[in-house]
Amino acid sequence: MIQLIDRITDEKIRRKAINRLREKEIVLPTFAQMKDPDLIPDIIKSKLAKIGLWDRHPLNLFRITWKNEPVETGGGFGSVNFLELHKDLTGVDARIVLLIGKWFPTGAHKVGAAYGCLVPRLVTGGFDPAYNKAVWPSTGNFCRGGAFDSYLMGCTAVAVLPEEMSRERFEWLKKIGAEIIASPGCESNVKEIYDICWDIRKNRPECVIFNQFEEFGNSCWHHSVTGPAVIEVFESLQTGPGSLSAYVSATGSAGTIAAGDYLKTVYPRMVVVASEALQCPTLLMAGFGAHRIEGIGDKHVPWIHNVRSTDAVAAIDDEDCIRLFRLFNEPEGKSTLIGEGVSEDTVTRLDLLGISSISSMITAIKTAKYFEMTGDDIIISVATDSADLYRSRLSELAHERGEYNRNQAVKDMEKCLMGIAVDHFKELSYYDRKAVHNLKYFTWVEQQKKSIKDLNQLWQDRTLWDRIYSQIETWDRLIEEFNEETGVLENLKKA
Repeated sequence: MIQLIDRITDEKIRRKAINRLREKEIVLPTFAQMKDPDLIPDIIKSKLAKIGLWDRHPLNLFRITWKNEPVETGGGFGSVNFLELHKDLTGVDARIVLLIGKWFPTGAHKVGAAYGCLVPRLVTGGFDPAYNKAVWPSTGNFCRGGAFDSYLMGCTAVAVLPEEMSRERFEWLKKIGAEIIASPGCESNVKEIYDICWDIRKNRPECVIFNQFEEFGNSCWHHSVTGPAVIEVFESLQTGPGSLSAYVSATGSAGTIAAGDYLKTVYPRMVVVASEALQCPTLLMAGFGAHRIEGIGDKHVPWIHNVRSTDAVAAIDDEDCIRLFRLFNEPEGKSTLIGEGVSEDTVTRLDLLGISSISSMITAIKTAKYFEMTGDDIIISVATDSADLYRSRLSELAHERGEYNRNQAVKDMEKCLMGIAVDHFKELSYYDRKAVHNLKYFTWVEQQKKSIKDLNQLWQDRTLWDRIYSQIETWDRLIEEFNEETGVLENLKKA
């Protein structure tokens, strides 16, 4: 049976965690506060006014939300940060909107997914921050988010990521003091990360591995926090008969796509579209390969992906993403876009999109064209991170391909943007979904030693996913009890 984290398992270790966080003066936010920062105590909001977004300060745990004021230092909270892309850029009538991840600490929403994995263990006695080390296997942003959360919660982090990921990731991890283990390969070499984790399990008993691909805390965070954020954005945009017609998400670790499960409880007729790299079309055609869309994972179906809720799959050519990344960020690219009629306001904000965010944008355009959507349709996706985390890629591309010029910009806009078609797009039948789910066997049963019984339960038990997501209510209660016992919040109010 799939095991839920819904009770205290070791009171002695929990007590050690309470003492550690009391010593470090750490208060844990609830998931409800991440969803709605209005619930955050005023004393914490006032102190955040003097703290930078990326500062390694424990109170920045309360900035794990889509609703941070979009400033680097001292910001408060407001509405959800998003960017709407119009027909002058996308070429389609449907309204395409991306939630912006840049305004999370570390510049990516993965701090939320990591929090969802670590905190339930912490408050139930499954993790001793004074002894255990938190291992964050990832292809990039998750291990950064885990390292940041670990530091803020007085824990030691171990980051495992492919050696070919962007230089910015490694430099930042080194600065925050994480132990770094570089695994062989690139974005698509997830198995190599798992192999290292097996070695850690065998030889390092102090380590607790938080594998985002199998930790339900990842999907629970997005179901509880990202899902409602999408609804809030949609309702702010809805001025007439328009509908929330589609939610687009890279499969990645299957955390972000879990927001689609929540959205379908509100808008059951909408479609959820999973996006992956054409160079590694695992969901589309059980394919494999290396690709350059950093942060979206591949070569396997995550354990926590509720495939029943996925309606279609799109595979995106990584070359299109790379070329559009240059178009959106090089001076000649920006001026070309403006010259071709794209609004200057949009062009100046395209640096909010990292490489995987551009892939999600392409997927949204494909979705609009495939389903023949109109101006009454709204498609929402997520920009996990921004161009800030990939600046070194621009230098590398300039070295490889030469300086960017207008001629290249026109080609890239015509081919990679206006030329987006409905190829490599598949609407899933019931048995298509089941086939994708069955692919989990090869990673999770054969390699990672999970049981066939649990694999079948993920598909057959119609109430399981609701029980998984409802753990949030228990976790919030346990967080509140934990904070009460540390006494840190009460001391802040008295100071």
